[in-house]
Amino acid sequence: MVGDFRGFEAPELTKKRPVIVISPRLPYRSGLVTIVPISTTPPRTNVPYVCRLSKNYAPWGDPDVETWAKCDLVMNIGLARLQAFKVDRRKFVSPHLTSEDLEVLRGLGWMSH
Repeated sequence: MVGDFRGFEAPELTKKRPVIVISPRLPYRSGLVTIVPISTTPPRTNVPYVCRLSKNYAPWGDPDVETWAKCDLVMNIGLARLQAFKVDRRKFVSPHLTSEDLEVLRGLGWMSH
């Protein structure tokens, strides 16, 4: 998925970027989901809340490019800010995490099992 963060202000995210949706739609909150932004920029220092993913999930990029889940930027956003990746004129895709990457995120301790 791609999250649109335009309208936010620095140091918040302020542009479109790939995200991982980590929550299901919840009763009485069906318009909100919890996301983790993804980046190809590695952390400046080794920190426990930024983890390297096994591959680049963006369909237009090289799958071997280092990609990082920026778990210090977990947030709730409205579904209206999300869209699938556009890969063709009328084709959109929403990749799913591998079970290994999901386990890495869960292993950070902030995400419920």
